This record gives sequence, C-alpha cells and structure tokens, in this order.
Amino acid sequence: MMSRRWRIRLLSLYAPYLGAGVRVRPSPDLRTFEVRMKLRWWNQNYVGTHFGGSLYSMCDPFFMLILFEALGRNYVVWDKAATIRFRRPGKGTVKATFHIPQERIDEIRAAADADRKVEPVFTVEVVDEQGEVVAEVEKLLYVRRKTSLSTPSADR
Repeated sequence: MMSRRWRIRLLSLYAPYLGAGVRVRPSPDLRTFEVRMKLRWWNQNYVGTHFGGSLYSMCDPFFMLILFEALGRNYVVWDKAATIRFRRPGKGTVKATFHIPQERIDEIRAAADADRKVEPVFTVEVVDEQGEVVAEVEKLLYVRRKTSLSTPSADR
C-alpha cells in the first residue's frame, strides 16, 4: 500500500486534478503547497475563462492536508465549510499557494489539547500570471484531539 506522503506527492495524478489540468507541488515538509492550473478548452466555461468549479477544486483539500500532516494521527481534521468569491475572470495560468505557519499550527494544537474543538479559518487567493486576484477562497476547518470514546463525526 502506498504511504500517505507519496499519495500527497502524486496529487497531480488524482483523476479530478488530472482532468482539470491542476498541478500540485508540495514542499518537502508538506507545510506548503503550490497549485497551478492552465486554461485549457476542457476547463473553461461558456465565455472562455476558468470554470468556477475547477477554481474551487484546485483549492479544496490543502489546508486540511497541511494540518492533518502537521498534527498527526492523534487529531481529527476535517473540512467543514468553504466559500469562494470570484474577483475577475481567470485567464491563462492561475495559481494558489497554501501555507500554515508553525505558530498557527501550535495554537491550533494547544486549543485542541485543551479538550475542545477548534474551527480555524484560512484564506487563499487564486492569482493570475500578472498577480491579479481571480478568486478568494475561505476554508473553515474542524480540529479536535481524538479520544477513545468518540468518533470523527460525533460533534460536527
């Protein structure tokens, strides 16, 4: 069976990403992900710009993956909610960089260790080749320390 770390490194080959033309580059420590998507005929909308679903898809799992890997198996980490705000038509190659600073990871761990759920919010900007913001994505995550008597969805 393939390790989790190798699966993460091969995300660009994940069928929805492969089909949308999304390319994923994780840092060696899996604390930063750079995600790019070129505009192609198969990922554009009716008016010839990036399809909104593909723009969201390229942003979906990365904050959750960063926290999951940083916190380890003793924590439950779930995506809970998301919003996307489109700012301008996406043309050409777009990219987003996902990163959670160690200080923020430590804060989230401390809050979860204090025996409570934590719902951190993260934002990322999808930018075009000129650095103009195409979309803003906000992600609400759910984090808590695992206990032997609870299930991952017990207090969602």
